Amino acid sequence: YEIWNALEDFGLKDVVADLPSGLECEIGSNFSVGQNQLLCLVRTMLRETKIVVLDEATANVDLKTDKVIQSAIRRRFRGYMVLTIAHYSSTIMDSDTILIMNNGRVREFDQARKFMEYSDGFPCNFVN
Repeated sequence: YEIWNALEDFGLKDVVADLPSGLECEIGSNFSVGQNQLLCLVRTMLRETKIVVLDEATANVDLKTDKVIQSAIRRRFRGYMVLTIAHYSSTIMDSDTILIMNNGRVREFDQARKFMEYSDGFPCNFVN
């Protein structure tokens, strides 16, 4: 029950249900890159790990899958510590706190809402 709910939350329930062996299937070429990313998030959620590290979680997925992943992260990982490594500001604007690094040094560290006070919405050294 818990597995099916998690799969549904990440848009994979129908995909897995349609596989010949369902939950018993072997993961491989039967899943796209985006579906594999979503499956990793399902596993993380089921383990109830309270710290989640996402390293460019949406880097190699299409826009639709990116939106599914971002929405699922916001909904399902509330109350978790989510460390997100990202190159796009849209990926992290829902974060509580943002740390911007450049060449191994901290360039900016503040609450996300503070970054919205910049005229372009983000510090120039993040965009550049």
